[in-house]
Amino acid sequence: MDLFAQIGEAFASDLVGTSAQIAFVMLVIAFFLTVVRLVRGPTTADRVLSLDLLFTLGMTFIAVFVLATGRDVFIDIAIALGLVGFLATVAYARFVYQRWHTREFAGDD
Repeated sequence: MDLFAQIGEAFASDLVGTSAQIAFVMLVIAFFLTVVRLVRGPTTADRVLSLDLLFTLGMTFIAVFVLATGRDVFIDIAIALGLVGFLATVAYARFVYQRWHTREFAGDD
């Protein structure tokens, strides 16, 4: 069966399909607002947080898709995406900490 046919069947007139449609619309709105913050963010921290939110939104897109279609093969992709997002945030936090730590010792000289 075609993937689009499965999505169409999932969005039938039941509660799960209607809830999935509403969730997808809200996620698309959140995605575009997050991209705006990514582009316009005045600081690097704003951009990193928006990237972290994009990872989270991607995982949520996958979760809603799995709930709507019943194809649980995509759960592994969501888990990998969450791991990559977490590691990117930890790497940025380490970078900020090292930069702060270097400035603190440079001021003591």
